[in-house]
Amino acid sequence: MSLPTSEPIIRCPWPGLADPMYQAYHDDEWGRPVKGDDAVYERVVLEAFQSGLSWLTILRKRENFRAAFDHFSIPKVAAYTDDDVTRLLADAGIVRNRAKIEAAIGNAQAALDLPGGLSELVWRYADPDAPAPPTPADVPAATSASKALAKELKSHGFRFVGPTTAYALMQAIGLVNDHIEDCVARRLTPR
Repeated sequence: MSLPTSEPIIRCPWPGLADPMYQAYHDDEWGRPVKGDDAVYERVVLEAFQSGLSWLTILRKRENFRAAFDHFSIPKVAAYTDDDVTRLLADAGIVRNRAKIEAAIGNAQAALDLPGGLSELVWRYADPDAPAPPTPADVPAATSASKALAKELKSHGFRFVGPTTAYALMQAIGLVNDHIEDCVARRLTPR
């Protein structure tokens, strides 16, 4: 993203100033529309793995996750066996949590069975007209839409998709734009 240089740059405070990878994620990726079943599935998996951890931890391991999970190809991950679970548990490049690994595989299997696909299901919950949060304190942890999305995903057999994780997914892939009101990325995020 090309940031304006003639005015002070205001960003959401959460990426901080110390980590260029985190700032780039904020400026160029977070809140931008992501569509396609495998791309949305990747974000579902990463948000689930993030639960209880820093997003920066997951971001730093994202390329390792992509390699370990066959670039989040839903059909490939859905076909994983116990041998793959063992392989993933031994992979120091990812977060080694059996419950989350098994959920990622189960979620791929559930995604295969969705009529219309995962991307179509998730994007039904988009709220492009949500008001801009004036401050970080005005950004919710969950909403009625994220509760409904979590409930629908769970009804299809998805795991590790509670309302807070569903809302983080909604923010990350552009279903809502939660860049604060004065954030430069809000003005440059396509809708």
